[in-house]
Amino acid sequence: MYRKQVRRRRAVLVLLVVACLMLISISISEADSGPLHRVQNGVSAVLNPIGEGASRALKPARDLVNWFDETLAARGENDDLRQQVADLRAELTETQDAAEKAGYADDLKKLMGSSGLDAYEPVDATVTAHSTSTWYGSIRIDKGSDDGIAVNDSVVTSQGLVGRISNVGGGFADVGLLTDGTSANAVTARISGKGPVGTVTPVVGAPGKLEFTLIEGGGEFDEGDELVTASFQIQGDRRSIYPEGIPVGEVDQAVPAEQDVQDPVRITPFANFDDLNEVTVLTGGPG
Repeated sequence: MYRKQVRRRRAVLVLLVVACLMLISISISEADSGPLHRVQNGVSAVLNPIGEGASRALKPARDLVNWFDETLAARGENDDLRQQVADLRAELTETQDAAEKAGYADDLKKLMGSSGLDAYEPVDATVTAHSTSTWYGSIRIDKGSDDGIAVNDSVVTSQGLVGRISNVGGGFADVGLLTDGTSANAVTARISGKGPVGTVTPVVGAPGKLEFTLIEGGGEFDEGDELVTASFQIQGDRRSIYPEGIPVGEVDQAVPAEQDVQDPVRITPFANFDDLNEVTVLTGGPG
C-alpha cells in the first residue's frame, strides 16, 4: 500500500515537471498574442491590484519596523559618540593636569633658585581639605611626618609663601595660612632690594587680606614694591621661622617712611589662597 502511494506521487511529480517544461517551451516559442501570454496577462491584471493593495496595507508595518531599526542604530551611534566624547575629555583633563604640574614644577624650580632655598628639601603635596571659616585660614595636605614634614616647616606655592605647618601626623599635615587671623602667624619681611623691615599680618576684620607694618629702618617704599621673608631677630635670640628670601606679596600703596614705625599698609599676596590645590613644604634646611 505504501509503495503504491510513493509510485503515484512520483508519477504526479514527473507529470508536473513535464507539463511545466512544455508550458515554458510553448511560452517561449509562441507569439506575444498567443493563448498562454493572454492567460498570463489576464492573471497579472487580476493579481497586480491585489499585490499593490497588500503592499499599501503592509507599508505602515514595514515603516514601523524600519523606524525601530533606525532608532536602535541611532542610539548605538549616540552611545558610541558619548563614549568617544568622555574618552576625549578624560584625555584632555590628563593633558591639562600634566601641563599644570609641569608648569608648577618649572616655576617652583625658579623660586627655589632665586630665593636661595637650595638647602631645603621640597616635598610636594596635594590639598585635601580647606577650612570652612572665613576667619580661620587653614588647609590639610596629604603628606606628613612619614615624608619628613615637621611643625613650623614653611609651605609655599610656585608664586610665593603660603604659611607654615601647624600640626602634623604620619600621613597628613595641617597648614596655618598667612591669612589665618586666629593665630600668631606674623611673617618678618622686608622690601626686596631696599631693606626696610616689618611684619606681615592678617588684617583685622578683613579675612583673607594682609598688611605690612615697619618695625625698623627708614627710607621709602612704593606701590608695587615686592616683599620677601627676612631672617630677622624679633625678640632676643628668637628668629623668624621662615627661610629668608621667599616672595610674600607686593605693596598696594605708596607710603613715605620718615620714621621707624609707620601705619600698616595693605599688600597683595603672591599666592592665590582661594585656589590652593598643590603646595610644597620646605623640609630640613639649616638649624
